[in-house]
Amino acid sequence: MTLRDPCPVCVPSERPLSLSLSLSLSLCLSPRQVSGLLRRRFHRTAPAALQVTVREAINQGMDEELERDEKVFLLGEEVAQYDGAYKVSRGLWKKYGDKRIIDTPISEMGFAGIAVGAAMAGLRPICEFMTFNFSMQAIDQVINSAAKTYYMSAGFQSVPIVFRGPNGASAGVAAQHSQCFAAWYGHCPGLKVVSPWSSEDAKGLIKSAIRDNNPVVVLENELMYGVPFELPPEAQSKDFLIPIGKAKIERQGTHVTIVSHSRPVSHCLEAATVLSKEGIECEVINMRTIRPMDIETIEASVMKTNHLVTVEGGWPQFGVGAEICARIMEGPAFNFLDAPVVRVTGADVPMPYAKVLEDNSVPQVKDIIFAIKKALNM
Repeated sequence: MTLRDPCPVCVPSERPLSLSLSLSLSLCLSPRQVSGLLRRRFHRTAPAALQVTVREAINQGMDEELERDEKVFLLGEEVAQYDGAYKVSRGLWKKYGDKRIIDTPISEMGFAGIAVGAAMAGLRPICEFMTFNFSMQAIDQVINSAAKTYYMSAGFQSVPIVFRGPNGASAGVAAQHSQCFAAWYGHCPGLKVVSPWSSEDAKGLIKSAIRDNNPVVVLENELMYGVPFELPPEAQSKDFLIPIGKAKIERQGTHVTIVSHSRPVSHCLEAATVLSKEGIECEVINMRTIRPMDIETIEASVMKTNHLVTVEGGWPQFGVGAEICARIMEGPAFNFLDAPVVRVTGADVPMPYAKVLEDNSVPQVKDIIFAIKKALNM
């Protein structure tokens, strides 16, 4: 090789990479240098974790089920051409057309009844309420028609339908658009009720709900739609499902059990992080399902930590936390408690409009920390 010849390392080669690199190194470096370099292990950057918002996760789940089963369809106000009031159904109308993504009039009683009838006829409707506050207009269809038909028909007529939409407090929308319906629908036999927190929850639970042969209420949260979470590799599969009726321990702990669902799970994890600096290790349980409730996971945790705090955004009387308290009192975990259960709930008032009052009407991280210290007698 003369001085005018280009260095083979700098010249693109059509040889296989390993052969090209070896020849190039042998021409430019000493044998000892070549041998040492080839023995090195080159560092490879780990692939970036996939970040998916809750909105995108629900969209993916519905898209996969619409593609998988031609009996599945979506109907509701503005779900088609407008891509949904919160853009949860973005792109589905363009992909599946008018017959499977259906815009409805502003009549919850009407389109919920159409959806229930379609389910009885063998289809699998996803009925979206723009907010679950509006489901009050259709509660006769949800409770009397959907939830009770399988029992009243002696098991001959199933109603495979999903009622979904945002639930609970949002921001600045006052009393008629801010209440939590977990206790309302969780009270009714014949319904399954799920309440996702993360993107993994949202995708796995919406897919399980669509495949279930019973009516399922999916209580989403408007303030969580835009929140990104890491989606684990298994959750990226089209076969990924989260079983209805199974809670998840989001953080291991030994001193106190915190049980929550939906958006307050975030506050519980924040409180646990703060308290860990004080030597208090909190076990945080994400319920995922309201009905049927996974009381076994809660009991096992209470038997380990000997303390229990429940956190929810709904009203206190006859709430989800009240039911957990009753179930713990009636079961084997009661004898393991070292202190009374403490509940953290929304204030027992209609949601105020003023921001300062609204902030004081829903659980905050400081309220959870106070409750935990109260349970631990600190």
